[in-house]
Amino acid sequence: MNTQTIAEWLYLPQEFLRITIILLLAWLLMGLSRKLIRLFRNYMSARAETVEETKRIETLARVFRYTATVGISLVAGMLALSEMGFSIAPILGAAGVVGIAVGFGAQSLIKDYFNGFFLLLENQIRQGDVVEVCGKGGLVEDVTLRYVRLRDYEGTVHYIPNGLITTVSSRSRGFAHAVIDVGIAYRENVEEAFEVMRKVAGGMRASETFANKILGEFEIAGVDSWADSAVILRCRFKTVALEQWGVRREFLLRLKEAFDEAGIEIPYPHLTLYAGRDKQGKAPAFRISEAPRA
Repeated sequence: MNTQTIAEWLYLPQEFLRITIILLLAWLLMGLSRKLIRLFRNYMSARAETVEETKRIETLARVFRYTATVGISLVAGMLALSEMGFSIAPILGAAGVVGIAVGFGAQSLIKDYFNGFFLLLENQIRQGDVVEVCGKGGLVEDVTLRYVRLRDYEGTVHYIPNGLITTVSSRSRGFAHAVIDVGIAYRENVEEAFEVMRKVAGGMRASETFANKILGEFEIAGVDSWADSAVILRCRFKTVALEQWGVRREFLLRLKEAFDEAGIEIPYPHLTLYAGRDKQGKAPAFRISEAPRA
């Protein structure tokens, strides 16, 4: 073994030492960044005035943690390659060329990240919201720069790329309205039905269970339409966000009992048949044939 070979072997541990130091510093920076992001999240959450602001802070903290991890890993990897004798400049140049080529073929992926950035920046979607996007509705379990993960009422999980999201319908911002359509028979008195509805709504507002869920006065819009077999009455409650469905179900349950007690008919589809008339205004009688007896 000549002198040059020995020198190379003695020089090799120094490279490993520097690589080890780079990886150790990267690991420490990751831990420090996560701790700083956690402290910032706790500080901002303590100053948040609403639950909505807290949800937004949680979502942004997760995205910042992910971005910091990826950035530190890339820098540490490039420095480690440099210490191993690889030239970074050609790698960066090749990465730029490859990036352009991949960009043409991965435009949808790039669009996902751009849309995800603005979704978070404009506070359109937060973890814990109930939203409807791309024809799918459910609870937002995860929001990243790449996709939004929803879980619907049946428990099915939907992964929706951010690039496909053009409209976000949120059901959990500030307050909601429980809109209720009630059908009564045509022969019933509408004002009497309104009075029963107001009485039921007043009972719900006075109950301990729903007093804190209903925010405003019970509103009756009036007669909304004439259906085939019923007069449709429309009303609504102003409720706490995400409580509109529970309030609606309870109101319909109590209203059914109140209508039964008041003798107000809740109709089902039926047909009224009229006999045709001749030119003299007369009509033949309906003939009902009896089944032959055994």
